[in-house]
Amino acid sequence: MLPHRLKSSRWTRLVCGLAFGVCFGVLGPVFGDDWSRFRGSNGSGVSHAADVPTRWSDSENVSWKVTLPGAGSSSPIVSGERIFVTSYGLSQPEAKLVRSLLCVDAKTGQVLWEQQHESQVSDDPYQGYLTEHGYASHTPVSDGERVIAFFGKSGVHAYDMTGTKLWTCQVGTESGNRQWGSAGSLVLVDDLVIVNASEEARSIIAIDKATGVERWRAEGASLELTYGTPSVVTKSDGAKEIVIAVPGEVWGLNPKNGKLLWFVETTLTGNISPSPLVHDESIFVFGGYRSSGSYRIRSGGKGDATQSHVDWTSRSSSYVATPIYHDGRLFWIDDQGIAWCLDAESGKEIYRSRVPGLKAGGRPVYASPILAGGNFYVATRLDGTLVIPAKKEFSVLAQNRLDSDMSDFNATPAIYRQNIILRSNTSLYSIGTSNPR
Repeated sequence: MLPHRLKSSRWTRLVCGLAFGVCFGVLGPVFGDDWSRFRGSNGSGVSHAADVPTRWSDSENVSWKVTLPGAGSSSPIVSGERIFVTSYGLSQPEAKLVRSLLCVDAKTGQVLWEQQHESQVSDDPYQGYLTEHGYASHTPVSDGERVIAFFGKSGVHAYDMTGTKLWTCQVGTESGNRQWGSAGSLVLVDDLVIVNASEEARSIIAIDKATGVERWRAEGASLELTYGTPSVVTKSDGAKEIVIAVPGEVWGLNPKNGKLLWFVETTLTGNISPSPLVHDESIFVFGGYRSSGSYRIRSGGKGDATQSHVDWTSRSSSYVATPIYHDGRLFWIDDQGIAWCLDAESGKEIYRSRVPGLKAGGRPVYASPILAGGNFYVATRLDGTLVIPAKKEFSVLAQNRLDSDMSDFNATPAIYRQNIILRSNTSLYSIGTSNPR
């Protein structure tokens, strides 16, 4: 029996109107070389760049710095020679919420264009946990021809690479019972944009990336308090599954129509923030509060796959960050400043170590780790970026601070060639050589 929480998907046409028609194809390098979505083009957080800097400061290895039009926890992405990042602020004198999408030249830091969208709906009040991440928490996505941004209750917006708006799709204007706002980032599956509109509509929604027309919507009350980004499994036979972790369950959806292929029951209740981590055909899920833990699940199940497709469970967990897979191991730093490393095959702990040098207290890390040049890079909120060798023993190679910037660094870094792209609540940085190769 399928979970009653997930209603049958339905195909909808002409729900979202086209705002503009023609897309101008401005192509960059091969799409797979870009960092074109949250945690890279395939969501793994892994870069093949080798000569990535391990040390920097205000006076060393900062190629350029751009002042952002507003704050935000969304991560920067890279498509070709362009960097895209979203922000939010208040318009004057109306004091209305305004979200912006900024396009920056990746080599020089020159701002190429900015598109602003003033909210026409009533957003959740700026209080409680919403003050921790703000109104720009969704990382955009690009296919090299267009860039697509999710602005919560203000909808999903697509632009061509010159900044011309192509379409807008409204996905809902509801609020969760805690009014924390939503946070899941966009992903592309073939010709579809997949949206976790958990707060706005209690739905996973697929939008035609070329037209902005809603193709299907999978609704479920359990999506409330689901803040992670959907992940995509590509099986050996080429079939794909969209995977999302919700409180108490993990779902595998058919990307063609949104119908439920399988589900696994978990003990991860409360709010779920980390995104599912996919490696080959294995799915690793983390989270839950206060009931937390981690699971390894094999994709490809049918119906209730709880007994047949769960390989292991563990009490170790991440509250916010999405862990990273490397060399048969899982690594992350949790919201208490503890570095974890698990054996991915068995779920057994390799190490658990408190990270030194985290003086700010509170929840010191929101960003997810990335891997480049044999090191994990973890941006802490107020204590700089940690460089941690990707080995079986824990150590900190460097802790790099930009002392001139005292704002929060909540975003996961991106990679552009040999440069690290960092974003704070006030600025965007390129860390590396002055002329990236």
